[in-house]
Formats: sequence, structure tokens, C-alpha cells
Amino acid sequence: MKRTRQFILFIVLVITFYFFAISSVSSSVKVISFLVYLVTLFSISYVLMLENRSSYRTLLWIYVLFFFPIVGYIFFIFSGQLEVRGHLFRSKREHATEMMKKKLSFKSSSHWNDLTETQQSLSRLIEKFSNNQISFHTSSNILKNGNETFHSIKDAIGKAENYIHLEYYTFRSDQTGQEIIDLLCEKAKDGVEIRLIFDAMGSISLSMKAKYQMKKAGIEVRSFLPVKNGFYNQKLNFRNHRKIIIVDGEVGFVGGLNVGDEYLGRSPQFEFWRDTHLIIKGEVIKTLQDIFVVDWAFVSGETLLDQKYFDTSFVEGNLGGIQILPSGPDSPIDGIMGDLYYELLTSSKKSILIATPYFIPNKAIRTALSMAGSKGIDIKILVPEKSDGFLTKYATSSYFSEMLDYDIEVYMYKKGFLHEKVIIIDEQFASVGTANFDLRSLHLNFEVNAFLFETESVTDLVDHYKEDLLDSSRLDSSYYKERGLALRTKESFARLFSPIL
Repeated sequence: MKRTRQFILFIVLVITFYFFAISSVSSSVKVISFLVYLVTLFSISYVLMLENRSSYRTLLWIYVLFFFPIVGYIFFIFSGQLEVRGHLFRSKREHATEMMKKKLSFKSSSHWNDLTETQQSLSRLIEKFSNNQISFHTSSNILKNGNETFHSIKDAIGKAENYIHLEYYTFRSDQTGQEIIDLLCEKAKDGVEIRLIFDAMGSISLSMKAKYQMKKAGIEVRSFLPVKNGFYNQKLNFRNHRKIIIVDGEVGFVGGLNVGDEYLGRSPQFEFWRDTHLIIKGEVIKTLQDIFVVDWAFVSGETLLDQKYFDTSFVEGNLGGIQILPSGPDSPIDGIMGDLYYELLTSSKKSILIATPYFIPNKAIRTALSMAGSKGIDIKILVPEKSDGFLTKYATSSYFSEMLDYDIEVYMYKKGFLHEKVIIIDEQFASVGTANFDLRSLHLNFEVNAFLFETESVTDLVDHYKEDLLDSSRLDSSYYKERGLALRTKESFARLFSPIL
């Protein structure tokens, strides 16, 4: 019904705009057309206002609707903002809740008492938001950049005996992707069950030849929200940004790297590619599996209820805690990942280390950072000097001035493109995953992050961060604030689009 109404409104806007702005009809017809056009726009704006979203987003969309005729409304519809609360994915959410109740339970551990009160509070919040428990029987290791990551992935795939589940935003059929595809086909021919979910937009370059090769080998391949199905129902803008692999319930992967040549530094645009991935072993793989199973049911209609997909081993020892948080339009609360990022930042006592390719924070996160900076907490933000988009580059730099005002250190990574998504608090607990510091990741995309509590992986993340600073330059506050009008104009223009980047 809503889709039909939007289509009718679009037709009305086009026809009335044509008559009053383009055609040579009589003045009375032009006036009537203009009035109908205005009434239609005001009606759309009124409905938008009733949704009670944040005032600055509401005003931004109203400006877009009025100052960019027709195009503004198209952008508005296909941005998915009308459905940001996740109504389109209600059945997916309900199914996820039932799956979690039935399949997820972790072994209790006395190591819970080793966490600080702040860490316990954060863990409880993650569980409340997602029903996902913290695990103290899971090991984790940081994989730095593409060489380590793809070597470990290929090794795990090569050892698979029962099944392999993969879920990616970008899965290319270039040299790197083809190597993975060939390996998967070999395992499929050996009788290993293989399922692959790829995002329709992010993996648009995945060739038909590669898809046919995988299907012919027996691999089940599904596209997440195909464009042909999503164009008319506002799902086009909701993308699956997750990167997950589960092999036999024994090994799991999650992090920032997709499958493609650029992640191995083969991109002529960036050359070196800095990224971080995580390999895990143990019971928390159940959570990754649950995320995949729910997404698989959504794209295929098949529910994987066999217990073999949820059987995992326990890893013993003082390993620290690991907790997985999925987020997206199917979450019961809008902006769950942003809320957790806010809690991470406000929980800091000594230091905050952030590495992200896009720094376009919402108001709450900016407030958390400014308050932490005012309290003298050591805060460092690391972003790439060379970005992969005009709007993201200048929207990111538009927030530097505000950060510098609160003695927050901003570093520009110069060695190549920095794509990792890492937050480290007090060098004791951290987040690694797929969610960027932008509003798209925090509100629109399907994301997944691992939260690490007192693990050796956190120490590795700190060491890697310090190494990255050696390949970066610190932004000089006085020099930056004297930047020219042209640069400030670009930043101000790009910042207008922050709510939808």
C-alpha cells in the first residue's frame, strides 16, 4: 500500500512540475499545477515529521525535497529513510529472536568476575540488545591485512570436512576471489556443504561465470536483496555489510576484509591496504552461525535447524571474554551499534583509540568524544589521508575542527588506504568488526562486530595501532584551522549529506 502511495505521489510531482515549470500551458493551469505540487510536498513533509526522527534529519530531508525537485523525492524514497525502523524486516527479526532462544547458550565461567564493573555493564547491555551472551571459552587472534587473513581463510577452507558458510558484502571474481572460488569448488566436489551469501550491490562485479561455476560445483549461492527486487520497495539502500565465515563450527572469521584484489594491495588507486580481521575458535562461533542461519533463511527461505551447525568446541584457559553483536534494520532498537559505540566511549577512563575509514559520527558519539576530551582522556582518531569517495572524504574532515577543539588527536594514515574498524578503550577492551563510524553503518546496514574483553587480541590491536601511527601524520590544529575557503566549502557541502552517508 505504501509503495503504491509513493508511486502515485511521484507521478503527481512529475506531472505538476512539468506543467508549471516546463510546458507552455496557460497561466491558470501553471498556478493550479504549482499549488498541487506544493500541497503534495507539504503532505510528504508532514508524514515525515510525524515519524519523530531526529530534528536535523527531518529538516535535511525537507530541504532536499523542496530544493531538489523530483530528484530529491527519488533520493528520499530509495534512501530507505522512511523504513529505517526496520518494518520491512519484521519477519526476519522475529525469526532471529526465536532462533537465538532455541540454539544459543554458553557455558558459565568464573572469569566473569575478572572483568571490571564497567566491562560487565557493557556486556550486559550487549546481551540485552541482542540476546547474545559473552563467552569465556573462545580464543581469538588478530589477522593483520590481507596476506595473513586470506592465508588463514584458505587454510581453514582446505581443512573443511562438513560445511562452510560464507557471508560477504563484496565478493569479487578477480584473481583473489577466483582463488577462493576454485578452492570452494574443490571442497564442494568432495562433499562439503557450502553456502554463500553475497550482497547484491556490494558484489555487483561478481561475474555470472563465477556464479555458474560455483552452482555447477554444488555450492548454494544466494544474493542479499537483489536490485531487481529491491528497487521498488525501498530495500535498495539497506545493504548487508557483514563479512563472516564459519567452517565446521570449529573456525570462524569476522572483520573488515571483503574478498577482492584490493584487500591484498593490488588496487592501483591505493596500492597498500590496511585492514584488520579476527579468527575465532570456540563456543562464540554459535553466535556467528546464528547470524548466518537467520540471513540464510531470509535470502533462501530455508531454515538450517540441524544441530550440527551449532555444535562447537570449548577452548579452555584464561582467554578473556568475546561477545558478538549483529546490528541492522531488523534490530529491535534503531541504532544499536551506535548506542554500543557511545557506551564504549563513555566508559573510558584513560584512553580511546579509534581507527576507521569514515569518521562521520552522530551527535551522541560527538558528545561522548568531546566530553572525554574535556576530562583529559587521551583520544586518538586514525583515518586514511586518501579516501575512496568525495563526500566521505570531506564529510569526514568536516568533523576534525570540532575534535581538535577538545584536544583530540587526529592522525592521517599515509601508507595506503586504511579500512579497519577498530575501537580500543583503556587498552583493555575493544571492538573489531564491520561497522564504520558513519550513519550508514550505525542505522542502515546489516553489520556485525566482535567485542573483546581482556583478551590477548586487545594487546595485539594496541601494538598494531601504535605501528600504524608511525605511518601517519598528526593533524596540526593551527594549520588545519587556517585551511582555505575552497576546502571549507567542500567540507560544508559534504557534511550536508552526513545523515545519509
